[in-house]
Amino acid sequence: MKKNRFIWLVALVMSLFLLTACGQAADQDEQNTLLKLATTTSTEDSGLLDVLLPEFTADTGFEVDVIAVGTGQAIVLGENGDVDVILVHARAAEDAFVAGGHGVDRKDVMYNDFLIIGPANDPAGIKGETNVITALQKIAQTESVFVSRGDNSGTHIMEQNLWNEVGIEPQGEWYREVGQGMGETFRMADEMVAYTLIDRATYLFNRDNYTLEPAAEGDERLFNPYGVIAVNPDKYDHVNYDGAVAFIEWLVYDKAQKMIEVYGVDELGQALFVPNAE
Repeated sequence: MKKNRFIWLVALVMSLFLLTACGQAADQDEQNTLLKLATTTSTEDSGLLDVLLPEFTADTGFEVDVIAVGTGQAIVLGENGDVDVILVHARAAEDAFVAGGHGVDRKDVMYNDFLIIGPANDPAGIKGETNVITALQKIAQTESVFVSRGDNSGTHIMEQNLWNEVGIEPQGEWYREVGQGMGETFRMADEMVAYTLIDRATYLFNRDNYTLEPAAEGDERLFNPYGVIAVNPDKYDHVNYDGAVAFIEWLVYDKAQKMIEVYGVDELGQALFVPNAE
């Protein structure tokens, strides 16, 4: 009887061990196939990720958990090791991220541009302006309502740089910082009948929902490049570096680049981004 009980206990222990091991292996497999991507709200609000990510998953087996925030916050997530890869648009901040040892293997992915949009009655008188500095000067001089993202995003960083070039610190009732993503900022600017700085992809994808129109565009200062960077596995050994590399390599080669090249052409009449991985 004691012998049978001993054998039963050994079998029970072995079964529990095997179940635990299998569970850990399953968790490990799930972790290895889950990729955490921190990216800008513009890539999400433009609908681009909805097109790219299912194809990436089908081709590689990696499922992508998207965290869409401003570029500044996306970089902080990378610095803290909370994500595996970032896709952002603020080149100076990206270079600092890599130089600080937080990221590796930065690659160009695509670009578009920013523009200032505003109400049809154009209270600042900037319709057709191709010098963005002149446009911002007129907005400030007339104290026309301007909505700023105010969230340390790539768009907000660009806007701050432009105001610095204008030579003023915008403040007062006319200047509204909302701390929101690009899509939400667009909606709020439309409700306030105001001007705002927006990336072209988000504008084109959402323009039919709102009344704001292009007011100032075409300045080379408004160039808007996007880069993808893997979080440094030497700093955070828990990150899914294999998944990050797979994502980067997939994103910068032919299939994804061609998808980016034609995205928006059929539905909106023009591409929302220009691929430039070369």
